[in-house]
Amino acid sequence: MAAVSGFWRRLLVAFSDAAPSLRTIARTADGGRTRRLLLAFSDASPAFRPAATRLDHPEGYDQARAADRPEPLSHCADVVVDTDTRERQPLVLCLDTSSSMAGGPIQALNTALREWTEELHSDSFLSSTVEVAVVTFGGQGVTVWRGPRPLPPRTSASPFIRADLFEPPHLSAAGVTPMTEALKLSVRLVAARKAEHRETGVPYYRPSVLLVTDGMPTDSQGHPSNNWRELVPMLADQQQARRLRLYAIGMGGITNAGYEVLEALAPDFNARLPGFPFRELFQMISASAGVVQRDAGDDVHAEIFAHFKSAWEAS
Repeated sequence: MAAVSGFWRRLLVAFSDAAPSLRTIARTADGGRTRRLLLAFSDASPAFRPAATRLDHPEGYDQARAADRPEPLSHCADVVVDTDTRERQPLVLCLDTSSSMAGGPIQALNTALREWTEELHSDSFLSSTVEVAVVTFGGQGVTVWRGPRPLPPRTSASPFIRADLFEPPHLSAAGVTPMTEALKLSVRLVAARKAEHRETGVPYYRPSVLLVTDGMPTDSQGHPSNNWRELVPMLADQQQARRLRLYAIGMGGITNAGYEVLEALAPDFNARLPGFPFRELFQMISASAGVVQRDAGDDVHAEIFAHFKSAWEAS
């Protein structure tokens, strides 16, 4: 496994149990009450049950319509049913694999996914709580992956795999950029997974969606499309209601217009990065995921992201 760079080592330590700043609450007289209050108003608490919306029902998930579902998950011979009931943190990687990512960028993405997977496996907390699903958008339209294998368009099998069992797909780049459809499906996957956890009594932390692209959303013919605007109010509601946290990252030669799309989709967590620093991006996601067990509030996640963003703006 590749060594963690100096900046990211300092950042990961800053938000670990070793950090005095995160032990301060525990030393204060009302530390227990403060932690309980934070937990009570987070997705980490089973007591937190936001009002259901149409996105919180499995029938809102295009790939699992009730009318034509195949065998249930437990009957799929190649799927291991996870009976562990510890808190879970769903994470969707929504990745651009259009033609503009061909060559060096897609190679860098595949390498970073492999290295990040090794790091997840070696982290006792992340490996047992984070569960990963991958959604790609490019030459074959929108594809949902369960680990290294693409799922059929209509299947009841969940794409989420616990991090210690996750193996990344090997991605290739071609075609257009159906970003809107991919992001919409990512939100539905999150809603369906939360519904599954509520039904089985498994508590969960607030899910995250990581959107990464180097271009503008297009239609099926490759023409620029404004259909992403329909997502803005829905995503605003989802984020304000603490149903998910969306990161929108523009890389490479993304245009000003392309980055304005990302700013509109994720006002709080967006960045425009030079080059294709996928490995550092995945380390940021791991750092953010790693603090949820310490009752970290939104301000801590914002600070982690601000460190990440400022480091690249200064480079």
